[in-house]
Amino acid sequence: MNNFSYTKIKELSDASVLLKDHKGNKAIAGGTNIVDLMKYFVVEANTLVDLNGISGMDALTETETGSVLLGALMTNAATAYHPVIEEKYPLLSRTILAGASGQIRNMATNGGNLLQKTRCYYFYDPHVPCNKREPGSGCPAVKGYNRIHAILGHSQDCIAVFPSDMCVALAALNATVHVKSAEGKRQIDFEDFHRLPGNSPEIDNNLKEGEIITAIELPNEDFSQNYSYLKLRDRSSYAFALVSVATAFKIENNRITEARIALGGVAHKPWRSYEAEEYLKGKSPDREHFAQAAEIILADAKGFKHNRFKIKLARKAIIRNCMMALEPDSQRPGAKPSL
Repeated sequence: MNNFSYTKIKELSDASVLLKDHKGNKAIAGGTNIVDLMKYFVVEANTLVDLNGISGMDALTETETGSVLLGALMTNAATAYHPVIEEKYPLLSRTILAGASGQIRNMATNGGNLLQKTRCYYFYDPHVPCNKREPGSGCPAVKGYNRIHAILGHSQDCIAVFPSDMCVALAALNATVHVKSAEGKRQIDFEDFHRLPGNSPEIDNNLKEGEIITAIELPNEDFSQNYSYLKLRDRSSYAFALVSVATAFKIENNRITEARIALGGVAHKPWRSYEAEEYLKGKSPDREHFAQAAEIILADAKGFKHNRFKIKLARKAIIRNCMMALEPDSQRPGAKPSL
């Protein structure tokens, strides 16, 4: 590993300055991704700026409007098992528990989850070209081994996928990302936080230089009855999704009044189709309508040599997960493991 310095910061403003004015510096919180990237020589850091000394960012708070703020330094495990999340946002709890391992969830932070890097084989190998790692060097995945890669929203410059489970649920729940820098505060709709690759795949999100995630806000909406998260992967433990689906409905008098469907493992960011969600409004919750919604979501899907199977897999996963959202909670996937 390359030599680096380390500093622990107590004030968010100090961290913002260190990260903006010294571009070789990197933030660290749980360290579950940045440390791996440094070990593989994918990322180098002059100084690791430890954010864990900043107070007030490691807890859940409820606002006067009924929304919930998840501190960016709160761990994934603490979030998933928090009674407020289990009661009001069980989709988020189930989704977090489908990701990584218990040990990693105990370390990984909410802010870090949003900022994790793709697990594309080529990105992790510094001996081969990669436009995300070295802009302009090429994307060998397009014609190479691309089994885990994108079927939606990709470009010729990058077909990598975003690996987070948690973010799929956050997309479905219309979360908002709170950020702060020396210049002030702002909020970013979750839909606008991550980016599609286009011709600049090295830019994963729309954070500005020196901005730090302080919290993730969940709106005061009730999707606690009809929800489900389905994660399809090569093995049932500690593997990233080939395709995942987060589904949440509001249903009255056997009619869908609100629908949310978000996909993971298929694009450079969590994927939603507002057209499909609008189609389902007013419809009865049944397999026929869910199948049509799946067709709408995947209308522009394009696979490559080794991952065309993901289109069919995604279609079946959408239908299956929508149907599971109608089942009693005890029959849905995602049994809660112990801490």
